[in-house]
Amino acid sequence: MGQIDGFMKFPRHGAPLRPVAERREDYRELYREQSDAELAEQGARCMDCGIPYCQTDTGCPVDNLIPEWNDLVYRGQWHEALGRLHDTNNFPEFTGWLCPAPCESACTLDLVENAPVTIKNIERNIIERGFDEGWVAPVAPAPETGFKVAVVGSGPAGLAAAQQLARWGHTVTVLEKHDRIGGLLRYGIPDFKMQKFRIDRRIEQMEAEGVTFRTGVSVGEDVTAEELRREFDAVILAGGAEKPRDHDVPGRHLEGIHYAMPFLIQQNRINAGDTIPDAERITAAGKNVVIIGGGDTGADCVGTSIRQGAKSVRQLNIHPEPPEERSERTPWPEWPHKRMDSTSHQEGCERLWKDYVKSFEDDGSGRVQKANCVQVKSAQRRPDGTRELIEEPGGDFDLDAELVLLAIGFEGPERSPLLDALGVAVDKRGNAAADPATRMTNVEGVFSAGDMYRGASLIVWAIHDGRRAAEGAHQYLMKQKVARGIKEMAD
Repeated sequence: MGQIDGFMKFPRHGAPLRPVAERREDYRELYREQSDAELAEQGARCMDCGIPYCQTDTGCPVDNLIPEWNDLVYRGQWHEALGRLHDTNNFPEFTGWLCPAPCESACTLDLVENAPVTIKNIERNIIERGFDEGWVAPVAPAPETGFKVAVVGSGPAGLAAAQQLARWGHTVTVLEKHDRIGGLLRYGIPDFKMQKFRIDRRIEQMEAEGVTFRTGVSVGEDVTAEELRREFDAVILAGGAEKPRDHDVPGRHLEGIHYAMPFLIQQNRINAGDTIPDAERITAAGKNVVIIGGGDTGADCVGTSIRQGAKSVRQLNIHPEPPEERSERTPWPEWPHKRMDSTSHQEGCERLWKDYVKSFEDDGSGRVQKANCVQVKSAQRRPDGTRELIEEPGGDFDLDAELVLLAIGFEGPERSPLLDALGVAVDKRGNAAADPATRMTNVEGVFSAGDMYRGASLIVWAIHDGRRAAEGAHQYLMKQKVARGIKEMAD
């Protein structure tokens, strides 16, 4: 793979970023272009490591052929690299822009030098070259099977399932509750991480391949479960895990305290040209912002708040600050336990560790004004999900907070009428339970995929699950076809 000694000759160079002062002022994407020569050098660093952990489940849930397309980029064979990329991944632009790249943490060079191959950046450049050159085109589907499949939800899991099924000859309809296709790709991911024309061009391809998209449809309400089962031969549930985890402390009811998703969705809608009434607007402009939760969603709130003109931004994490390097508790090739600073953190944010918000104070008019916090020694979850806190003596402090954003994760799918009406069993976390091999639920012909199946997770896992659910539905339908043929012969 690559140059046999490339990893010794060429240092790691990640994707160059736009200057902080420039990118704080707009919602355009963060990265600048690299030359083919620079990318070839990075591809040359892929070593002949024997067992490429980068493409195992530890590194890449969709089993990307990473060493192969690294080598092809090194050799300048971009079209062939695109083919290898699409062999396993329907939407490498989504993962190339948004995935946290567990493949890089599993790269052998992360063990040897802590300088893995820039896999994610190479992937992103392959797919963008493919679109620029016109190589990404509709794929002619197999002969029609006569079966109709409904996919509920148009995030990465639903889109991957829909594309696979359409290419196998099924008639596929994607039902989406929002006014635009894409799920949280569209509305939950800030434009500075991925602009939305990248979704639109895939939708055009899928429509050309025969997929039908219906927006503004709340399945279970606008379309009943009975209508769904009557019209379609199989159903894939890919509605995500959008029920946010709350922070139930005194003062939670005050104005100015919001879940993260409505805040992010509003800004994406504004970027798309929508108008948000002033009375409904959630804005950080001129405010002291406190973000509760230290994950990616919280980081997205950081970057959005900065671009809106926040006075200050603080992100609170109840856990201790992780070490700068991989800790012993997560040995290679596992995803490392170490401090991860996002590009948003580089733009101006104070990160606070081992801190917990005990209550909120108002300004006398019903709006939040302060977050009453405490430093904690430890914070463990009990079996029932509640948290046991051990506070630091004298560790109380207050933060000015005219806007508070709750980004502390998700509890599972929103409890819609659909699951109950279909009779789909849920697991203890509220996800639509399904057979791990086929992804069929307890209801025959109904499958579950993505976050609705596994809980909130990575985009790459959503694509994996969408493909797996599509395989399960396809096999189920083909068995139905055989059974019908046998019955017809018997009759």
